[in-house]
Amino acid sequence: MKKTLFCFLSVLISPLIALTQVTTENDSITRLNEVIVIDTLTAKNAIGIVPSQIIGTTTFSNYSPVDFISSLNQVSGLYALSGALNTNRITIRGVGSRTLYGTDKLRLYYNNIPITNGTGSSTIEAFDLENLTSVEVIKGPKGTGFGTNLGGSIILNTKQLSDQPTKLTNNTTIGSYGLFKNSLGFTHAQDNFYMTFQYGHMEIDGYRENNRFERDGYLLNTIFKLSEKSELGLLVNHIDYSAQIASSINEEDFNDDPTQAAFTWKASQGYEDNNYSLIGLSHTYYASSNLKNTTSLFYTYLDHYEPAPFNILDEYTNGYGLRTLFSGNLDILKNSIFYTFGGELYKDEYNWQTFENLYEENDGNGSLEGDKLSQNKEFRHQFNGFATASYSFTPQLTAQLGLNINKTQYDFRDLFNLGESNTSANRNFKALFLPSLDINYTLSPTNQLYANISRGFSNPSLEETLTPDGIINPDIVQETGTNYELGIEHESKDNRHKFNIALYVMPIKNLLVAKRVGDNQYIGRNAGKTKHQGIDFDWSYKFNVTDKIEISPFISYTYSNHKFIDFIDDEANEDYSDNDLTGVPKNKINSGIRTNFGNGLFLHITHQFVDEIPLTDANSLYSDSFNLLNFKLGYKNQISEQLRVGLDFGINNITDTRYAQSVLINASGFGGNAPRYFYPGNNINYYGGVKINYTL
Repeated sequence: MKKTLFCFLSVLISPLIALTQVTTENDSITRLNEVIVIDTLTAKNAIGIVPSQIIGTTTFSNYSPVDFISSLNQVSGLYALSGALNTNRITIRGVGSRTLYGTDKLRLYYNNIPITNGTGSSTIEAFDLENLTSVEVIKGPKGTGFGTNLGGSIILNTKQLSDQPTKLTNNTTIGSYGLFKNSLGFTHAQDNFYMTFQYGHMEIDGYRENNRFERDGYLLNTIFKLSEKSELGLLVNHIDYSAQIASSINEEDFNDDPTQAAFTWKASQGYEDNNYSLIGLSHTYYASSNLKNTTSLFYTYLDHYEPAPFNILDEYTNGYGLRTLFSGNLDILKNSIFYTFGGELYKDEYNWQTFENLYEENDGNGSLEGDKLSQNKEFRHQFNGFATASYSFTPQLTAQLGLNINKTQYDFRDLFNLGESNTSANRNFKALFLPSLDINYTLSPTNQLYANISRGFSNPSLEETLTPDGIINPDIVQETGTNYELGIEHESKDNRHKFNIALYVMPIKNLLVAKRVGDNQYIGRNAGKTKHQGIDFDWSYKFNVTDKIEISPFISYTYSNHKFIDFIDDEANEDYSDNDLTGVPKNKINSGIRTNFGNGLFLHITHQFVDEIPLTDANSLYSDSFNLLNFKLGYKNQISEQLRVGLDFGINNITDTRYAQSVLINASGFGGNAPRYFYPGNNINYYGGVKINYTL
């Protein structure tokens, strides 16, 4: 398989390099050139001279509006695993692959407001794809102004065109497994005011048992222009969703009947119920043509209730903070230094309690709350200070220096146990100083060579910070690593042909390991070093077959050669050094062809290949590799000057492949049961939609 892939890539890349002299391409999966957004400081401004990767409406339209994860997987270097609509885990260049549940070791932003919680956990499923205009991905710690997490950062952007007419939009989608999704939007703009309001509802029974998902949410995004130099923005986002949990299953059950839920989760009728709110107030001030500041105040609230077979978790989190960023330039020696500096303060108060789950005594009616087992509170504080300065030494050569300072503190309060059994404690991590250096060299008007050296970190998660007894583990320290990256970016003059190739190496020390010792019980520890190295490759091309028919092929390829360098499991008396990093496919390919027929008719065909994934640190068990093929046919027509209508129909997993859409690494079996490694992906399924756009 490996030889076949390398042969395929060598055949592919050779003509692509030759095509750098050809100037015929347009759409790209890495840029969103057709959307001009209100300028309240995009991530691109704060990153500087090294490219990030942006996907937008072009990429989103390749898939069902339910399928946010497939859109993300079109980004090279990123692999998003999805056990269900409410169970997602995002890894970037292998970082985060050892996280058992959820997404951590990267930082998530919503319109530049941080929405990652105090221990580094992010829940991307709390946001509706149809509310977004673009998603920007910073791979690795080179985003100095966005946290310098080892995995990088993801910025979700809802900003719309600033000069849109007043209009109503409605998109309705129905499909397999009882899918119904409706998104209603209203947009209005005038000289000094802009607003958009969107309401969405979705429900789906799911492919598996105990798999129903239901979500309601709304988004309000407004901009008030106070003067020529000042504007005020208000963002309100609220999501209310409930999701049954089918959980992972063992290999035998996966092969026999992938639709079944894990036995205990089915018996307890396990689920989660969430209310999530985000309120952000931002102010942008243009002090002069050389200086701008954007400052945001924000508040987040999460109310989470989850009856699981082992206990019932009832928790809520209040988070708040401030982010400010100055950007500008100074003229020095007939040239300019472009700079940014600012800070980000985030605090949250996390309250949680657990109860016995008496589902076995509830006559088959599912979960039943019993006696309280614990009650805890944690105060979490995180500060990021950052600054960058870039200078062009020649018209071709630009360099940028950056520095990020991180300070993290946890204060844990045991409100349940008294006396000597009380486990209250606090943990104050030492301040980290994380520098970066970027270099960009213009080879020609269409080709740029870039390089990056940057330091990054990852904080321990809550599970890694606490022992199963609820005691803070004083031996846990933060992961740290250095990213070394070299890349070339090509964009033809007419914007039709684009590609980007990046090679990177990132050694990480003090690897954080969460070892499972019981049902939902883990011990965290630092267990050695890893080396993350690989290649990210993205290519797109657009050409016209006739005056009306336009074809746009694209491909993103990820090669991940991630290894344990120094990893000894003392308890198992095993040396896993030189083994492949658990939870990461060595090869991932996302490709497709977009065809527009010029009369409103379009056809999108997309393909994904995911290589086998090592499931154990010993590399003794792997998931099977798989290929997925999707199809989408649609039609758009301007009925009148005011009314535009679109229809689409899609088929996912056309070949009805049985595959694991997510996996659980190093799973253990308890009570004589086989370990549960696999989250089955959906079988062949269908969807269709109607979109109406009416200008008032």
